[in-house]
Amino acid sequence: MKPTAVLKSGQTSGVWCLLGEPLTTVQIARAGFDWVCLDAQHGAFDDTAVVATIRALSALPVRPPVAVRVAELSDAAIGRALDVGADIVIVPMIETVDQAEAAVRAANYPPRGRRSWGPLAALWGGEAPAAADARTELWVMIETRAGLESAESILAVDGVTGVFVGPVDLSLALGTALTTLIAADAADDPLPSIAAAARRAGTRTGIFAGDPTRVVPLRALGFDAVAVTTDSAILALGSAAALGFAPSRA
Repeated sequence: MKPTAVLKSGQTSGVWCLLGEPLTTVQIARAGFDWVCLDAQHGAFDDTAVVATIRALSALPVRPPVAVRVAELSDAAIGRALDVGADIVIVPMIETVDQAEAAVRAANYPPRGRRSWGPLAALWGGEAPAAADARTELWVMIETRAGLESAESILAVDGVTGVFVGPVDLSLALGTALTTLIAADAADDPLPSIAAAARRAGTRTGIFAGDPTRVVPLRALGFDAVAVTTDSAILALGSAAALGFAPSRA
């Protein structure tokens, strides 16, 4: 197996990939981002695309850590992402301690969990169960009012290694504008309170920015792993830049 970089501590910049395009994702990974996430919930990454992308990324001399946001909390979805070789699994819509504990069980082999053995990544490299459990990370998404209210106890669950906030869904759930949510920086406001709960639990903090202009304020609220943009936005920005240098057409 090719060596895989561990997601470094402190502030990191990632790309949220939606297009389901393996070679596009490889090019983005080679650009120097700290991590990439393949979105299998709202993006075009079906099972075939996730397998093809992680296999293509594994051919790099050193690849950045790869996260997969699964479509749902289930043993099948979480186990499949890990079998393919995801370093981080991001589980959406976590609202209770029971759900967080179920995610931990799905992400770990016995005796800690109930993940079944059968890594597809063994086709291009593999690792023993103990090594897999030690390497992979489970991040839960807080993006609802119920999740926000239970964040302290959810993030204290043993085996939850990170929290990833979906600010768009959270703003919808709270009935507030996204800009208002991000601007609310008092200790008891939603985003600072989630980041503080993560720090008390010793878990890592991540959030979707989607726009580079939001990165600085989100880091100031306490979030380290920030998805600064998307693969589709990178293509749009690159196309606009290229057209800016192109000769005008008659």
